[in-house]
Order: sequence, then structure tokens, then C-alpha cells
Amino acid sequence: MLPHPTLERLTGMGFAGMARAFGELATNAESDRLTHAEWLALLLDREWSFRHDRKLAARLRFAKLRHQATPEDIDYRSARGLDRALLMKLVAGDWIAAHDNLVITGPTGVGKSWLACALGHKACRDDRSVLYQRVPRLFANLALARGDGRHARLQRTLGSVQLLILDDWGLEPLDALARHDLLEILEERYGRRSTLITSQLPVAAWHEVIGDPTYADAILDRLVHNAHRLDLDGDSMRRTKTDPTA
Repeated sequence: MLPHPTLERLTGMGFAGMARAFGELATNAESDRLTHAEWLALLLDREWSFRHDRKLAARLRFAKLRHQATPEDIDYRSARGLDRALLMKLVAGDWIAAHDNLVITGPTGVGKSWLACALGHKACRDDRSVLYQRVPRLFANLALARGDGRHARLQRTLGSVQLLILDDWGLEPLDALARHDLLEILEERYGRRSTLITSQLPVAAWHEVIGDPTYADAILDRLVHNAHRLDLDGDSMRRTKTDPTA
């Protein structure tokens, strides 16, 4: 069977979704009942869906989320102090549009990282740029980047994404370079983009982790001043689930 000229043109113009839909409709006897307007609507809908899915896949690849988590899979039954009303507002994403921050604290295993990734996934679906970073590895990568010329580029990336997820904050004290890097990242982001932090430590203990009082005041001012808070508690969910959630 020779290719239909319309199908060739759609493919040549980069309308892959429309081309696929056209091929399916052309071989479906039921499509003869459709009007021209209905044909066009179906083709446009398929092209829109194809481009949306491709863009979402690219955003998720870039985000490198630790967990394949979505808001629809959040477990509200576990006793961990999860404020459902607040979480639903966070899922809506208005806090990202307002360039606010979010701090999720609680003991290990209560689902901090999982919730962060679920919110990150929703932000990707909302066509926002997201990047997930574990804090210990982030500072190690920044230190290496100083030696191979990538430091400025990496800092620009960290400063420019619409939602930066910093997971496992506070596992170890910051050294002088890490303090400086973190302040530069947060200074670039403050009031312009949103940062999500997860930590086993309560916010009151962060000053000690940062170390230097001057840096600590500046960093916490940019992190906590406009931050929403999710303070979780309870037993580790890993005891009842095989999939890691924190």
C-alpha cells in the first residue's frame, strides 16, 4: 500500500501525533461516519497529547526524581501527621507560582523524599522545570566541578530551575565551600523560584549544621522566611512497605 500523501506531509512537517492518528483513522471503517470537523479535532487532540507526553518525558528525565511518585498515590492513612488540606494546596502548585519554598521534616522512613518527588512529578506535569538533588552528593559534585570548569554552569542550572528539590539536608555539617555554594544558589533563587527541602532535623537545628553564624543567618533567611512547612512524625513506613519512601 502506497503512503498517503497527507500522511507523508504530516510526517515531513513534524506532526508525528497527527500522522499516527491519521494512519489509524484512515484504516478504521468507523471513521467514515466522522465529519471533517471531527476528523480535524481528533488529529489536533492526538498531536497535542503526543507533544505534551514528549515534553513531560523530557522534564522527568531532566528532573532525575529519586522515586516514581505521583500525588494520586499518596497514602493518607498512615499515622504520620500529614496535613491533607495543606498537601492538596501544595499539589495544586500555587506556592511554586508564588516562588515560595517548602520544608518537609520528620524522622527517617516517614516518606519525606517520596512526597517531595510526588510534588516534583506534579510540577513537571504542570510544565515546570524541576531538578532533584541529594544534598551530600550535590556539594561533592560542586567541589569536583570547581576543578573541571563546570562549576559556573552547574550553579546556573541550580539557580534557574523553577523547582529545586534538596533532599537529605543536614546529614553532615557544611564546610566553608559548601556554605558559600549554598548561599549563592539560594540568593539566586530567592523570590524568583521555589526550593523544596527535606530533612530529618527540625529547622531549629539547621543553624548548627551550617556552622558559621553569619552564613547561617543569611541561608536560613532565604530558605525559611517564605517557606510552607510539613512536619511529619510517626514510625518508619519501610516496616510495612517494600518500596523505600524516605
